[in-house]
Amino acid sequence: MSLSMLTDAHLERIGQEVQKGLLTVGELIALGKELNLPLSQVVVAEAMIRENKDFDLIIEECFAAFGHNMKALEKGVRDGNSFVLGTVASDLARQEVGTLIQDPLIDRALVYTLATEVGNHEVGLSPCAGTGDSCPYTGLLKALLETGVDPERAKLTSALILKVGSIYRAGKATTGCNMEGYGAGSAATAAALTDLRGGTAEQVGKAMVLAISPTLAVPCTPRVITRGLCGAHIGSAILVGNLASNLILKSSIPVDIDVDVMIAMAARIHREAAPVITQVNVKYMRPYFSKRPQVEALLKGDQAAAEDDPGDVILAEARKELHGMMEGSRPLTRTMGEVVVGGSSIAVGSPTNMARIAHKLKKGRIKRIDIELTKDLYNRRSINVPAILMGAMFGSHTSDGEMYGKVMDLPAVKDIDITLSEIEEPEVQRIRITTDEGSVWIDSRNRGGARVAIVDCEPSVEAALAAAKELGIQIVN
Repeated sequence: MSLSMLTDAHLERIGQEVQKGLLTVGELIALGKELNLPLSQVVVAEAMIRENKDFDLIIEECFAAFGHNMKALEKGVRDGNSFVLGTVASDLARQEVGTLIQDPLIDRALVYTLATEVGNHEVGLSPCAGTGDSCPYTGLLKALLETGVDPERAKLTSALILKVGSIYRAGKATTGCNMEGYGAGSAATAAALTDLRGGTAEQVGKAMVLAISPTLAVPCTPRVITRGLCGAHIGSAILVGNLASNLILKSSIPVDIDVDVMIAMAARIHREAAPVITQVNVKYMRPYFSKRPQVEALLKGDQAAAEDDPGDVILAEARKELHGMMEGSRPLTRTMGEVVVGGSSIAVGSPTNMARIAHKLKKGRIKRIDIELTKDLYNRRSINVPAILMGAMFGSHTSDGEMYGKVMDLPAVKDIDITLSEIEEPEVQRIRITTDEGSVWIDSRNRGGARVAIVDCEPSVEAALAAAKELGIQIVN
């Protein structure tokens, strides 16, 4: 029996808004409140209209998008051995439910999230904002199915998860878990569980706000001057601390870093990042600050005017930014990107796809490959250089785990000149392939979900765009 609550009148009203353009989460929530519908129902309705598919097909295809990731999860649970997480997932899976937290659903979701990450390092994942947020999405869905949630209801939940993920995917422009595993994962989990537990569309939005707040950056001030947010900040200390304790006590997860290094790094990041983050916080949060009338009365007229940022103005600006981000969004049922090995769709997938485009354009026998990577990509060279070379030399897909594992030892790779350089400019990834018939050069920008932003190319940007289209690689601005 279909779980659809949608009437023709609902679809007609939602269709009126869909005709105006892509809808943000806030706009979908407003429709849910107006029509007295759960947010998951509104999300599916939007997809039904955009993709011309019925309700059951939408949720079926949304859940099917997790097919490869479920296989990666099973690999992690069974015998996965990650180069950064070891056998943590199989260690935990062998123990009784409740080993991490005394809640069967959350405990399983945690274990399966880690299992998916281990599987990611073994066989790759289909990325959303990145492969990071694909882990909690997959882990949560698997846990829901194992703890008695009706399979059709889990499929509906997968649609809501993908909707949240699709917006984070659009916003993911550089490295950072605030827009991937931690950020998107927290927001999507809050949305999914609140909706699943009978929350209204408005309650789902409020839960997402609380979940997003601690993920934004290290400093929380002055965000805490807004009502409610501090609850998630402070409460998450207990959840994260409990998780960390149990991971150490009940698994063999490898941790090599000295605690003094971590504390020193935290303090340094805080000093250097806080001024910038605080400036952004104030811009968006000022209309929502809790104020004392007695204190505000002390401000002079020009001071009060400078502080007067109406909330509707900030909301309109935020919606405009989100609409701009979402212009290149794909249909809900095809939110996930192609499978990426190596553990990161931004650090591995995007550079690999750049190299695949160069391989498609090159002519003749390869003699030399020059790779230039921005600082964060350069520091992750152990995972992305093999992928770049397999793409540049052989045109290998981002999912080719077999080639990824052996490419550095192949005679064809050892017989050419390869240079690797670090550059300061953010987001940059460049490659030049020199052959006995000339060279191909691509200057591009790194993007999450294995996407590529082309800046310049020899022989031409047009040739690079055509090659990307033929290869099925998503190009963004």
